[in-house]
Amino acid sequence: MSMNILVTGSSGGMGFATCQLLAASGYTVYGLDYRQPKGPFSFHFLTADVTDSAQLEAAFQRVKEEAGSIQAILHFAGMYDLNSLIEIPEEEFVRIFNINLFGVYRINRLFLPLLEPSGRIIITTSELAPLDPLPFTGIYAATKTALESYAYALRMEIQLLGFSVSLLRPGAVSTALLGVSTNRLDAFCETTELYSCNALRFRTIVDKVESHSIPSEKIANLALRILRARRPRYVYTINRNPLLRLLNLLPPSWQTGIIRRILH
Repeated sequence: MSMNILVTGSSGGMGFATCQLLAASGYTVYGLDYRQPKGPFSFHFLTADVTDSAQLEAAFQRVKEEAGSIQAILHFAGMYDLNSLIEIPEEEFVRIFNINLFGVYRINRLFLPLLEPSGRIIITTSELAPLDPLPFTGIYAATKTALESYAYALRMEIQLLGFSVSLLRPGAVSTALLGVSTNRLDAFCETTELYSCNALRFRTIVDKVESHSIPSEKIANLALRILRARRPRYVYTINRNPLLRLLNLLPPSWQTGIIRRILH
């Protein structure tokens, strides 16, 4: 019997690597993204933007007609942004929530009727999600923290229906998002009118964190392990940054003092 899996963000690094590995492991994979992968791929591709309900409905109908049901939903679709919470334009603020949080909600609400008994939902957040936000990454962290609150509430609810929810919290991963984060930081440093000196110093911190990234294939292997687990845990972490964890253990007044000393 074919095991059908839906994966969002299938054209990005983590999503693409996961789709390829699952397809090679015998799963029938439906990869959903707003753009087609650049290279060859071995899964069924669905063109849909997670912010567009009409496109998602068309993708749902195709999966329903071709597969009938799915064993799991894996969420990798997301966007990264870096800006100050005072200067970020409203449309940019709303857009990142629309993708990182509301997109997950739309997919789950739409595709849950296709989920098989004991089906699984795996939601990718970030190592930043359970930590106190850092300056200039606050908008991204806020979406991932909100996503974790959503995921926990979803887990509490759909366990009553026989389904499970797991979180995947990666640290730095070698994907296009690393390039995006660098580009966003460069753009922020050039355009900010309030934090120019601070932003340039922050760049050195970001570079140190991203220098310890892992390949997307490690995320794919972890996703496969979660799918195969007899009783999947709620939280799976990989490549967490020890300095970020240590900082988060300090009292808030210490954290703000350290950041002020580093960036001021």
